Amino acid sequence: MDKKKIAFFDAKDYDRQSFINSNRDEEFDITYLDTRLTVDTCKLAEGCDAVCVFVNDDVNREVIDRLYAMGVKLIALRCAGYNNVDIEYAYGKIHIVRVPAYSPYAVAEHAMALLLTSIRRIHKAYIRTKDFNFSLNGLTGFDLHGKTVGVIGTGKIGRIFIDICRGFGMKVIAYDKFPAKDSGIDYVSLDELWEKSDIISLHCPLTDENRHMINADSMDKMKKGVVIINTSRGALIDSEALVEGIKARKIGAACLDVYEEESNVFFHDYSNHIVNDDVLARLISMPNVIVTSHQAFLTNEALTNIADTTLGNVREFFEKDTCPNEVCYKCANIGSCQQTHEKKCF
Repeated sequence: MDKKKIAFFDAKDYDRQSFINSNRDEEFDITYLDTRLTVDTCKLAEGCDAVCVFVNDDVNREVIDRLYAMGVKLIALRCAGYNNVDIEYAYGKIHIVRVPAYSPYAVAEHAMALLLTSIRRIHKAYIRTKDFNFSLNGLTGFDLHGKTVGVIGTGKIGRIFIDICRGFGMKVIAYDKFPAKDSGIDYVSLDELWEKSDIISLHCPLTDENRHMINADSMDKMKKGVVIINTSRGALIDSEALVEGIKARKIGAACLDVYEEESNVFFHDYSNHIVNDDVLARLISMPNVIVTSHQAFLTNEALTNIADTTLGNVREFFEKDTCPNEVCYKCANIGSCQQTHEKKCF
C-alpha cells in the first residue's frame, strides 16, 4: 500500500503522542492540525486520502461535498459517537469509520468518580483543606448502598457502570431501546426509570429520537433530589431546563462531562477570557454541579486503543474490501448495526 496521507483535525498534545507511537514505523503521512474541521478549514485536507476527526469537528453536508471534491475517500472518527457527521448525506460519497470501543472502563469509571465526588463533596473538601480549613460543615453526603440507579443505555460502557454500581450495593434498573438478552439486567420503561431512580446515568448515543430526553417534562417525573450523570453526549439533556430544575430544587446534583454547546468551549483554555455561554456559566457557578471537559475517555489505555484502532481502520479500508468498523445511515436507522460488514457499506 502506498503511504496514505491523513489530515488530523483538532489535534491535542495527547492525541499527537498516542498516534505518533502507533505510527512509529511512519506507515502513514499524518499532518496534525490544531484547528477543528469546519467548512472554512476543510481545504487543509487537500491532497489527503483521509481525514481524522473527533467529537467537535463539524462534518456537515458542505464539508462532505468539499472533501469529496478534493478526493478524500475516508472520514476516520477517533471516537465511538458520530452524531457530528451527516452520515446519510455521506453515503455513496465518503466512507466513515469509527472506534466503537476504546476503553469502556475509562468512561464508566469516570462516571462513578463524578458521582462520588459530588455526593461526598470531595471537591469542596479538597479546596478547603488547601486553605487549612478542616471544618466539616456543609460536607454531609449520602450512602450509595441501597440507592436505586437508573442506567440509560446498556452497551459496553453502561454494563460496566452497572457492575460498578452493583459493587456498591446499589439497586440497578435500566432502559435501552435494544435490551441486552440474557444479561440479568432489570429493564423498565423510561417513565418507571424517571420515577424510581435516586441517580440517573446516561450511557447512550445521541440520536434525533433521544435529543433532550432529559427535559422539563421528564424532570417533573423524577424524584426530588435526583442526581443526574452524563458522560455520553451533551444534547441528551436540555441544559436550560436542567438549570431551572436545579433552581427549583428538583434536581439534587448534576455531574456533566459533556455539554450540548461544548464544541466552541471544551478542549480550550478560557481561564483568562469571558465565556459567552450564559447557560454553561450558570451551571458551573452552581454548588451542586460538577463539570469536566469531556475527559471521561482520557486514560493512557484508551488513547492507545483509539490510535491503534483508528490507524487499523484506515489500513484495512485501503488494503481490503472489508471494514468492520464502518458506519452508515443504514446502520444508524436500526440503532445497532446488523450488517455483516463482509464488504464496505457501498
